[in-house]
Amino acid sequence: MKDAAPQTIHLADYAAYSHLVDSVHLTFRLSPDATRVISRIVFRPNPDAPAQPFFLHGEGLRLISASIDGAPVTPTLTETGLTCDVPDGPFVWETEVEIAPAGNTALEGLYMSNGMYCTQCEAEGFRKITYYPDRPDVMSIFTVRIEGAEPVLLSNGNPVAQGAGFAEWHDPWPKPAYLFALVAGELLAHPGEFTTQSGRKVTLNIWVRPGDEDKCAFGMEALKASMRWDEQVYGREYDLDIFNIVAVDDFNMGAMENKGLNIFNSSCVLASPETSTDANFERIEAIIAHEYFHNWTGNRITCRDWFQLCLKEGLTVYRDSQFTSDVRSAPVKRIEDVIQLRARQFREDNGPLAHPVRPESFVEINNFYTATVYEKGAELIGMLKTLVGDADYARALDLYFERHDGQACTIEDWLKVFEDATGRDLGQFKRWYAQAGTPRLSVTDEFADGRYTLHFSQQTPPTPGQDQKDPRVIPIAVGLLNPNGDEVLPTTVLEMTQASQSFSFDGLATRPIPSILRNFSAPVILERATSNAERAFLLAHDTDPFNRWEAGRALARDGLIRMILEGAAPDTAFLEALQAVARDDSLDPAFRALAMGLPSQDDLAQTLFDMGHTPDPQAIWQALETLKQAMAQHMQDLLPRLYAQYQIEEAYRPDATQTGARALANTALALLSRLDGGAQAQRQYDSAGNMTQQLAAYGCLLTVGKGTAATTAFYEQWKHDRLVIDKWFSLQIACADPAEAVDVTRALTKHPDFTMKNPNRFRATLGALTASPAGFHQATGAGYALLADWLIRLDPLNPQTTARMCSAFETWRRYDAGRQGLIKAQLDRILSTPNLSRDTAEMLGRIRGA
Repeated sequence: MKDAAPQTIHLADYAAYSHLVDSVHLTFRLSPDATRVISRIVFRPNPDAPAQPFFLHGEGLRLISASIDGAPVTPTLTETGLTCDVPDGPFVWETEVEIAPAGNTALEGLYMSNGMYCTQCEAEGFRKITYYPDRPDVMSIFTVRIEGAEPVLLSNGNPVAQGAGFAEWHDPWPKPAYLFALVAGELLAHPGEFTTQSGRKVTLNIWVRPGDEDKCAFGMEALKASMRWDEQVYGREYDLDIFNIVAVDDFNMGAMENKGLNIFNSSCVLASPETSTDANFERIEAIIAHEYFHNWTGNRITCRDWFQLCLKEGLTVYRDSQFTSDVRSAPVKRIEDVIQLRARQFREDNGPLAHPVRPESFVEINNFYTATVYEKGAELIGMLKTLVGDADYARALDLYFERHDGQACTIEDWLKVFEDATGRDLGQFKRWYAQAGTPRLSVTDEFADGRYTLHFSQQTPPTPGQDQKDPRVIPIAVGLLNPNGDEVLPTTVLEMTQASQSFSFDGLATRPIPSILRNFSAPVILERATSNAERAFLLAHDTDPFNRWEAGRALARDGLIRMILEGAAPDTAFLEALQAVARDDSLDPAFRALAMGLPSQDDLAQTLFDMGHTPDPQAIWQALETLKQAMAQHMQDLLPRLYAQYQIEEAYRPDATQTGARALANTALALLSRLDGGAQAQRQYDSAGNMTQQLAAYGCLLTVGKGTAATTAFYEQWKHDRLVIDKWFSLQIACADPAEAVDVTRALTKHPDFTMKNPNRFRATLGALTASPAGFHQATGAGYALLADWLIRLDPLNPQTTARMCSAFETWRRYDAGRQGLIKAQLDRILSTPNLSRDTAEMLGRIRGA
């Protein structure tokens, strides 16, 4: 390992930085192998900081010169930065360093992507550009001069000067170094304009490399819609003269919210009907909104330290979810969010990588850009809004922006705003930020003399480093229905604060059927003994769309578990209930498509594990295949009508109406293909006029073993488009028979278009294998060995992507002893690799140590 004893950083050890930074002036003289960075920084002592040496972060820099107030100095250099004696009062610090962007394969700091200079500084990448206090609570005003032969030279803020071979930018808003950005290269702009609510005109640009100009229109409209929504819903107006987005092929993350210059992974901004699916369009719309919303919740108000990462990310994820709910379907969005939460965050909470929404320590902050910080962090915002109500939520947010604009804040600052705005004591609610794990909410009920009582108890299992859990505040949204399906109690929020608590409802003529945790009002696991008859009733009658879907999902899960454990046949009651939903034209097609989906292999594996059984990945896959075949046969008369009914004749639009129709039609097509051997899928593939239809048909053909010709044709048609070819790589693995998934993956890693240096291509290939549990968890261990081989190769080049891919091993303790032994051997093999990165070593150490 590069660092035999990596330092653990603790929240409790936070201390303010020794100095304040009044201004930063940077000059970049660009060169692929020898870029010079000249910095001029005005420091003054911080009266609120404890006594400490003057220290600047810096990694991989060649120091050319350093001076204080014009006088040369010789600082003490280490692998992580420098120290130097400095004056007691204000002073001007100047350095010149040299860096090599072309050799920066980690894609952190200043690097090159297909000849274009690009930066990624969150979380700690700026220290690879120049010596600086690279921490989020050090905020300053930046002026940047870029000198180079590239035709487009971009940085944060507003342009203030440009000429032959140079451009200067000035950002008037103080920001931390992680929000710094620079892009330089041969780029073309897709221009736009937005007029703010106060009448200011803002220039908009989406910058792309030549050849991608026709894929920007949707992103531009999504940006304008986001700007308009933030004004209308949160009262937040954009604050610069220009807003730039740049599409970059090689990028570790989805996108980055740098002030005025958002940098996007190409897959998260480029879109056209021919090359992008409906899901791509919706994801692009949400990510553009997310990064734009960061302008206020992340940039104007940032986090004091990286332990507060959920302060900006949880709030902004919640805001982008609100946006999508408003512009598309709120019930469908909520269901999709919960599916992802359970698949990613609940899995995280239940394993060796569990950590609080606000961690108390870390070794490598890049490893804490997790579903817990983002998705669970957003759930906490939603719970706060549920508890205080819409009006008080709006009042609290207004106070937050007014009180903390221009500051680096903490979770305590955030909760204090709500306490001051509402008069509530949120001390107990704060436990959600401090305690890891997913609470189990157990429910029993009784009915007597017109009184119906719900008895709740909460318990959170131990997680690494936290054996004991205190009761949390849980908002439980409840409705009651009578036996004929009428609602006798509309949605009511019960506020649970104790380990056990009961709530009663009087004046009821008959025993009601409860609809509990409506709209998934809290991120908990609901445990209640429920009959399939009751689930079928809720699937048919519940007025809450989420719980209606949830009832169907529970019916499916229960039947699948019995199929796996007992060899039972598919549940006829479930098939009948599902068919009733599928044929109900009064329901949103998108909702019906979701209702026809089944629990994932990972969901079923965790359910079995929680029940005390050792999951068999092959048995789980086989049960799902059997149930899908039964669904196809049971609905064989309905499927052709559904498929035909939701074909769209008019021009393609990625809006909610068309997206929902295509989702239902393609769900029907997947089942139809099991009956006709892919005949209808082949017809759709041959006639498809958009990527949604073509890719859905291709997936059906692969699934039924008729995809050989389509695989060749698809590649020949799209080999010029890197993002479409990512789909080609991924789908072949996702649709492969589990027995062949490792061989398919191995063959694709030998394809000329495979490269591990591009994170998108690597994730599309190895990530697709790990997302197929029955394929990855082959009893031979071949999947484990193949992934380990590639992680060992990738780690020296890109530690961030390597570490994130290691999470494929996090559930290893749930499987049989044979698989555990095979995984353990691969974990130990990776951990014994010489010079393993800190990112990967920490991640695997946490997984291995479980």
